[in-house]
Amino acid sequence: MKIAIIGAGISGLYLGWKLAKKGHDVTIFEKNTAIGNKVCSGLFSERILDFVPKSKNLVENEINSVLISFPKKQVKVIFSKRFLIMDHSKLDILLADIARSVGAKIILNHKVSEIPEGFDRIIGCDGAESHIRKTLKGKEPNLRLGIQGFVSPHTITRESFVDDKTNQGSDSSFGVGVKDNIVEAWPCKNGFLWKISRKNSTEYGVITDLDKAHRAFSNFIKENNIPIKEVKAKIISQGLIIPKNNKITLCGDAAGITKPWSGGGVIWGFRAADILLENFPDFKKYRRKANCFFIKKILISKIAIKIVYFLGFNIPWLLPKNNKIESDFLF
Repeated sequence: MKIAIIGAGISGLYLGWKLAKKGHDVTIFEKNTAIGNKVCSGLFSERILDFVPKSKNLVENEINSVLISFPKKQVKVIFSKRFLIMDHSKLDILLADIARSVGAKIILNHKVSEIPEGFDRIIGCDGAESHIRKTLKGKEPNLRLGIQGFVSPHTITRESFVDDKTNQGSDSSFGVGVKDNIVEAWPCKNGFLWKISRKNSTEYGVITDLDKAHRAFSNFIKENNIPIKEVKAKIISQGLIIPKNNKITLCGDAAGITKPWSGGGVIWGFRAADILLENFPDFKKYRRKANCFFIKKILISKIAIKIVYFLGFNIPWLLPKNNKIESDFLF
């Protein structure tokens, strides 16, 4: 079949690779002049190696747990599947090379302003603000904003975190005595702030509501005197929106397929892509199967987040000090 994929992000490239490998005529349209997502922490569970085995060569660090600091209690969460830190842009380039090697065509600097004609199937993988989704007049997902910035190691001068009154704060240790294989996180309203040790720098960031993210991040770096450089931001979607259409569908961020607790979408996007591939070319069946797989996980995850945040800010002594969870799926 002749297939158009809109967006050469990680989901689009993965689908392009797999569909071209099956013998389909695949064209991937990308609005940017180069491949590579430059606004991402690049924190993926080890499942990434199942989907893209060659990505093993891109690993910069391994994360085994996260230290979550509520105002009056620290909680350590150990991941049953470790997280791997990679450069997301390099991962995209790797996938693009693999997709091209099996015959997929990637057309850069080509913004799709309307549904392309002459294709048997069209897959929108064009991100959180998907033009394909808007053209189909589908329901819009919930949007949050992720902001990240970087500093060189050993440049932090203060060791306490104090957030604004809206987002609440923590008097926890700010990076002192914390190993490089632990992510630090500070919950805030509808999101959290974080610190990640990378290969040649330390990353700080926030994910929360669109109208709160900039203020939360600004207060964070100001109160802690963090010399942030290379500040970047990206809109993150969440909602699971797959159209009832057997010729055009959505996948990845365009469909709002991201984890409710972290905003991460790579592994969830790959899982959705595999469901699409298993049911291709029946997009309506893909929609049913994807909804069946993700809807319950999203609902239960949202409830779990609300309970943990309520306890952490109001009844912290009820939270166990040490916890173990799956890194991608809570159940």
